[in-house]
Amino acid sequence: MPAFRIAPAVAEAFPDTLIALVTATGLRGRESWPHTAAAVDELEQQLANGTWHPADETDPRIEAWHTAYRSFGTNPRRIRPSVDALGRRLAKKGSLPRINPAVDSYNAVSVRHGLPAGAFDLDHVTGDVDIRHADGTESFTPLGEPDTVENPKPGEIIYTDPTGVLTRHWNHRDAHRTRVTEDSTHVAFVIETLHAERDGDLLKVAAEELQALLAPHAEQTSVHFISPAQPQVTT
Repeated sequence: MPAFRIAPAVAEAFPDTLIALVTATGLRGRESWPHTAAAVDELEQQLANGTWHPADETDPRIEAWHTAYRSFGTNPRRIRPSVDALGRRLAKKGSLPRINPAVDSYNAVSVRHGLPAGAFDLDHVTGDVDIRHADGTESFTPLGEPDTVENPKPGEIIYTDPTGVLTRHWNHRDAHRTRVTEDSTHVAFVIETLHAERDGDLLKVAAEELQALLAPHAEQTSVHFISPAQPQVTT
């Protein structure tokens, strides 16, 4: 079982980081997930009737990620944090993409709470996962582009295992190798904030909501937290 750890340099640069790690084993992605479908439908209905809107870049939760992206040399209006891009897509189209139940679950939780979320199929992770600054020699194959290889910019924050990069620009885009499909059975989901003092309780609520969506369709689920004070968790 891989460990997830935040590098000292990242912890020093972002000392109020808190990451929820929600793991699920024995996941059954090919059955019906009615609670997830209802959660997505509810968000879309609330947007349609004007009772709720996704957070945008003027919201402190999104603004914090824009500031972080700029600090490691990424233009956040060109390469957006995942929750920002997802919220903009929802606001424009009025609907969220339907990918598969596990992905739909974390997308709904992410956009509802204005917190970036992602996931990794742990059966395709090759060792421990580090959240660290890239040195520029690492390789990344973007989700949906299995024949493409990119190198992150030196200093860019990445999730990476010994084989290659799992996410670029901290949480902008996931890798093709560790993508979550309907057949993924052992998955680690992450939900992130850079301001635990302000949004830590919100993050914990989001993690509980995600766990509740996953639990009826998994043999076992658990929630752990990674922070500068506890920089490593073993799934």
